[in-house]
Amino acid sequence: MLYPVRESFPDVASALARARAIMRDLADWSTAPWPQLEPISTAEQYAYAIRSFGTARMVVDREPRIFPFLDELVRREAITFDAEQPRSSLTGNLRLSPGLADLWPLPEGVMLSLDTTLPFGTPESEAEDDATEEELDRMVSVLGPLSLDVSWDCGWRGLSESKDCGMQLCLNTVWAEETSELSLGEFRVWIRLGTRVAWTPEGEAWRRDSGLGLGEPQQG
Repeated sequence: MLYPVRESFPDVASALARARAIMRDLADWSTAPWPQLEPISTAEQYAYAIRSFGTARMVVDREPRIFPFLDELVRREAITFDAEQPRSSLTGNLRLSPGLADLWPLPEGVMLSLDTTLPFGTPESEAEDDATEEELDRMVSVLGPLSLDVSWDCGWRGLSESKDCGMQLCLNTVWAEETSELSLGEFRVWIRLGTRVAWTPEGEAWRRDSGLGLGEPQQG
């Protein structure tokens, strides 16, 4: 279960600092952060990406209606396709520049992400890779309007059961029933308690005594 911390934060840095402070004060241990950058989905995010980064990862459905769009990228020498391709899609690296501004909105079936672009990752990165706290700081420093969810597993002090307990940080996103949704300018901190302890008297006492002022829970 995820419980929102009832605090508002003016920026990503202050939300991250609060998450770390809660873990420092209330957890006996915590794991390395697990950041997940969401794909680009708004004009603001796209404009920021082509202005601020050098490359992005593109995944495109193999559908004839998208081929003219790909032909235009090839004509501009803006995309390099992978040598090996899955049957259902095409993948490649898009060279970003302000000159691509006229291509927005992207056609349906085109996914563009910076999750393999520094500081968010590299071409060798996997979706399940953890990051160091220093790497997370670099991500947050250039996040802009991009959406990032960060998870830590924690052993909350005073709870006998730590399975599935931890912290969730939603930057430019909100949590809604086991998934995050885009919400630019909203930065939230969530406490995660495993189902083995969340509804027990022990879990209820921990939430009450934490001093965090937690809101209604969501599945997560």
